[in-house]
Amino acid sequence: MPASARLRDAGAVALALMPLAMALANRSSPLVVALAALCFLAAGLVADRGSTLRALRAPLASPLGLAALAFLGWCLVTALWSPFPAVTARAMREFAPTLLAAYILARLAPGRLPAFAGPLALGAVALAGLAIALGLALGMPLQTWLGQRTAAFVFNRPALTLVLLMGPVALFLWRTGRPLLAALVLAFAGLGILGSISGAAMLGLAAGVAMAVLALLLPRRVATGIAGLGLALAVALAPVEGDVLERFMPEAAHARLVQSSSRARVAIARSFGAAVAADPWRGAGFGVAPRFAETPVAARIEPDLRPMLAVGHPHNSFLQVWTELGLPGAVLLALVLMLGLRAVHALPRPERTAALGLVAAAAAIAFVEHNAWAAWWTAGLGAAITWLRAAAPGSGQSGR
Repeated sequence: MPASARLRDAGAVALALMPLAMALANRSSPLVVALAALCFLAAGLVADRGSTLRALRAPLASPLGLAALAFLGWCLVTALWSPFPAVTARAMREFAPTLLAAYILARLAPGRLPAFAGPLALGAVALAGLAIALGLALGMPLQTWLGQRTAAFVFNRPALTLVLLMGPVALFLWRTGRPLLAALVLAFAGLGILGSISGAAMLGLAAGVAMAVLALLLPRRVATGIAGLGLALAVALAPVEGDVLERFMPEAAHARLVQSSSRARVAIARSFGAAVAADPWRGAGFGVAPRFAETPVAARIEPDLRPMLAVGHPHNSFLQVWTELGLPGAVLLALVLMLGLRAVHALPRPERTAALGLVAAAAAIAFVEHNAWAAWWTAGLGAAITWLRAAAPGSGQSGR
């Protein structure tokens, strides 16, 4: 077997095993994506250096690629006025390498996955789903044996990773003639998600399934329009989310969501929204959320809103972009999202359905959880896009 084929096989194994790796070690996905990307990059350089480099360069000249580069460039610009350069640099060190690895993987793996990749991914999803559901039901014996933390929330990231991967992996298996295995992926992923304690994962699952159903039933333009409207509102309303929820969210809803700390989330959103209002034009600087309470803009908002700025991040990625990157960052993010949806709009119905489901699931999760620049989140999105692209007709997927 040629060296390039062996490298591709190794990369495919890493990609397929990501769900299981996350269930065993919930910070492992950046390493998994990096290993897979390095394998496919090395394989490409060995087999055909020229075409590999062209495959990596080509999308960067498209409207979507240029918008993404402009967004990343603005991230770098905001670092110039960050009050905490070390914090900004740490965020960049976490985000940038994983983003690069995810891009390489999404460009080079589709069309080059071996026949065993899909079934192996099913096995990893099944074991991950069982590890989450049975682990929580039985008191997390595996984590105890491994000497890991036995808090139930350690399965939140693996569950969220399953939300991102389930549709794309199922589509890949269906496209390669394995409909039963595709159904099993959805079943085992759902078992892990519903068996976890992650409200964000369940919200993402509900949003993804709902959007996928709409994409199946509605005309192409209508379904894409609904997704676009949702994304536009997520960006536009992020700065006023806290005020809107405080005014209109009923007490009964807070009572039902007590385990999700809904009151605290509203207070956090109000505090960071006030920071946006105090400095909407340029933001506080990339990655400063962990020390936002110490930024100059924090001193300019009402004293009773300042304590919640110390929670580490706004628990809303769209709001985090506003607070750190200001209006230019929010506009560029919206542009990237809309151009991405334009690409999804052109896909055949099966791929469009899975892609819109992924968009809705990721957006729903991003609206309620997590540091926008977290490496594990970036890695999960990159892997999901890789499976989607691998399933698309014309990817060259041939089982080798």
